[in-house]
Amino acid sequence: MEQIKLDVTDRKILAELDKNCRIHNSVLAKKVNKSREAVKYRIQQLQKKGVVTGFITSINPNKLGYYMFKVYLKLENIPNEREKFFEELKQNKDIYWFGISDGVFDVVFAILSKSVTGYYEKINILLSKWEHLIVSKVLGTMVDTRQFNKKFFTNDTNGQYVIFGGDVVNNEIEELDYKILNILANEARMPLTELTRRVKSTIEIVRGRIRKLEEKQIILNYRISVDFNKLGLEFFKAIIYFRKLSERDEKALFEWMRTHPNSLYYIRSLAPWEVEFEFAVESYQQFNSIINDLRKRFPHVIRNYEHLIMIYENWMPAYQEMLKIATY
Repeated sequence: MEQIKLDVTDRKILAELDKNCRIHNSVLAKKVNKSREAVKYRIQQLQKKGVVTGFITSINPNKLGYYMFKVYLKLENIPNEREKFFEELKQNKDIYWFGISDGVFDVVFAILSKSVTGYYEKINILLSKWEHLIVSKVLGTMVDTRQFNKKFFTNDTNGQYVIFGGDVVNNEIEELDYKILNILANEARMPLTELTRRVKSTIEIVRGRIRKLEEKQIILNYRISVDFNKLGLEFFKAIIYFRKLSERDEKALFEWMRTHPNSLYYIRSLAPWEVEFEFAVESYQQFNSIINDLRKRFPHVIRNYEHLIMIYENWMPAYQEMLKIATY
């Protein structure tokens, strides 16, 4: 795949859009010292070239009453069965996120459920059906995830972040809120006037509803999705096993991740390991260098690590199911 070359202005635009893709072109133009028309054209070109694949709203399932469970599988080398399994996962209305990987696991996915017993039934049915394909499995529960802005565009070290997960809260939201969330989920840059027309309300009401959804931490932020391949980048996940972890150590680890230009996610889980760190890097050699630096800085904390390179990842049907208007 041809790598797209970005100049400094493109990188600044992408970095700002990832912090808040609802930013007005006039404000963005001042930040990058270009005209509003130039900024608008550059964004269109970044979309046309496939660098920017979407403008998305980060929505926290836990604040809509969902638990998030993680499933990690190693599969038999049966190509046709693997493809059938992947296709079934892509259609599964309980799966929130799905990734195909190379490394210690072949596939990783997240399941949403309103209850632990509901999840138990769903995962047992799914894995029993495909037991002939599954070599090994690890089941975990996501505690929370720090999602960092994409600092690699400008090698920024002052990372911003939002927190997915956390305590499960059954926030009561109305039909209009669901309509707003459903549209903004994948059209986060839509102007308020167009959003108001689509949901058949008024600007004042829609603006107020969005503000309340942000206050309840249902809406976390507005960002861009990008094609890492077009940027010459690869997506690596490091699974980290700890020796021990004091509160001071955890703060230091988090700060290391927050300020690292290549960090994407800091995931805390109830699993055989303690955390997962995710990075966008140019090569395995760069990833290996990052991990070696981490191990040298925290030898008393990190016992071991395993890694995955994510070949494919996507948000799955549960993302849309979560945003459907409740009928109860």
